[in-house]
Amino acid sequence: TLSCALVQSLKALRIFWFHLKKIGFEECLVQMFFIHTFTGMESGVLMLMALDRYVAICYPLRYSTILTNPIIAKAGFATFLRGVLLIIPFTFLTKRLPYCRGNIIHHTYCDHMSVAKLSCGNIKANAIYGLMVALLVGGFDILCITISYTMILRSVVSLSLADARQKAFSTCTAHICAIVFSYIPAFFSFFFHRFGSYTIPQSCHIIVANIYPLLPPTMNPIIYRIRT
Repeated sequence: TLSCALVQSLKALRIFWFHLKKIGFEECLVQMFFIHTFTGMESGVLMLMALDRYVAICYPLRYSTILTNPIIAKAGFATFLRGVLLIIPFTFLTKRLPYCRGNIIHHTYCDHMSVAKLSCGNIKANAIYGLMVALLVGGFDILCITISYTMILRSVVSLSLADARQKAFSTCTAHICAIVFSYIPAFFSFFFHRFGSYTIPQSCHIIVANIYPLLPPTMNPIIYRIRT
């Protein structure tokens, strides 16, 4: 998410300083690829953090033997690879489309569906694949997070000491806040594009689309600083 925010910040500075408000089509595809890849990676990192909390609370004495450095490295690489492989088809699906509806994107960055909607061709494949990726990435990660926290809750409730329960809950507070700030704006933006095009004002689309890449990197340092 920090990388997404950096991409947008550099683009914004270029507009404010040099009044360069245009972006080439190839540049737009590259920007779209990196923004969606890093967003998918962020979701994977949140899921891995939930699994980390699960092992730390439910198996504290075996934590170092379960989550070894090679396991952590492989999990991180798998998250990166998943993000790249699932987002690469976006660029090809978008590039193949014929464009004849103008060249103005009603967003501050090149979002997949915002670019596809400029096409005069059939974008059904783009919409279906976008939905599949959202379910594969977001749906799978949220399912893993939900299962992890369900197991954590069962383990914490079974503790006899109130101090131990309090400590276990406080360990997860910052991560839960990070999940809320990351997923809620992202899902609002996703469903606005697909189901709210005719009922929700364009300005709301733009605001939400800007919030979901920028809010998590803004709030996460504050959340973890307060926790620390």
